[in-house]
Amino acid sequence: MVTQAGETDGGDWLVGNPSGLQLASALWIGSVGLLILGLQPVLLGALYTEGHVTGDELALVATAEMIAIAIGSGVVAMALSARNMRWKSAILLLLLAAANWWTAHAAGANALIGARSLAGLAEGGLVAIATELIARSRRAERIGGYFVTVQTLAQCALALTLALYVVPVAGASGGFLALGVVCLASLAVAWIVPDDYADLPKEEHFANVLTPGSIAALLSIFCYFMFFGAIWAFLEPLGAQFGIDGRTVGLMVSASLAAQVVGAMTATAIEARIDYRLAITAVGAVALVCSLIFASGPG
Repeated sequence: MVTQAGETDGGDWLVGNPSGLQLASALWIGSVGLLILGLQPVLLGALYTEGHVTGDELALVATAEMIAIAIGSGVVAMALSARNMRWKSAILLLLLAAANWWTAHAAGANALIGARSLAGLAEGGLVAIATELIARSRRAERIGGYFVTVQTLAQCALALTLALYVVPVAGASGGFLALGVVCLASLAVAWIVPDDYADLPKEEHFANVLTPGSIAALLSIFCYFMFFGAIWAFLEPLGAQFGIDGRTVGLMVSASLAAQVVGAMTATAIEARIDYRLAITAVGAVALVCSLIFASGPG
C-alpha cells in the first residue's frame, strides 16, 4: 500500500511521510514543467531560424510563457488545495502535451503566443506539484538541490537529443512534438505522486518570508530568471551574430546544462557549509562578466 503524504512523522518532514519513490516522482513531475527552460535555445531558436517568428515576436513568445509559468505555479500552490495531486498531475501533463501539439501546428506569432501561454500555465502547475512537497520537508534546501539536479539532467539529455537528431530532421515542430511525448510518458509517474499532501501548520505558510535572507534569495531567483530569459531565448540569434550554427548552439546548450548539473550537485553537497551571501556575490559576479561578453558583440 502506498504511503500517503498525509501521515505525520517526526523525521525529515514537517508533515507527512512520503516514500523515496513518491518524492522522486513529484520531483520528476516538476522537472517536466521546467524542461522548456533548458530547451528554449533549441526550440525557440528553431522557430526563429525557420522564419515562424521575428526577433520581437520571439521575445513575446518567451515572455508570455515565463509569465504564465509564474501564474500557473501560484494558482496551484496558493488557490488550490493539496488534494488529488495524482489527478492534478495527470491533467496538467495532458494539458501541456496538448499545448506542445498546438505549438507544433501553430501558424503565426499570435497562435504561438497563445500556445506557449497555455503551456506555461500547465508547466507552472507541474512545478507546484514538486515545490509544494519540498515545502513540507525539514531539509527543503537539500531536496531543492535534488530537484534542480533532476530537472537539469533531463534538460541536458533532451536538449542534446533534440539538437542532434530531432530538430535537424523534423524542425521546431518535431521538437515540440517530442516534448509532448515526454509529457504523455510521464503520466505513468503521475500515479506514484502522493495523492494528498498534508496541510502545513498555519505558522509555516509565511514563516521567515520577510527576513533579509529570504528576500535576498527571492531577488536572486528573480534576477536569475531575468538573466536566463534575456540570454537563453535569444541564444541562436546571438550565435548567428558570432557565426555559430544552430547545431553548435545546441551542443553549447547541452554543455551549459551539464555544468549546471555540477553546480547543483555542488550546492546540494555544501549548502550547509557555505554563506549564502558569498554564493550570491560570486554567482552575480560571474553573471556580470558573461553579460559583458555577450554585450560586446562579434569580434
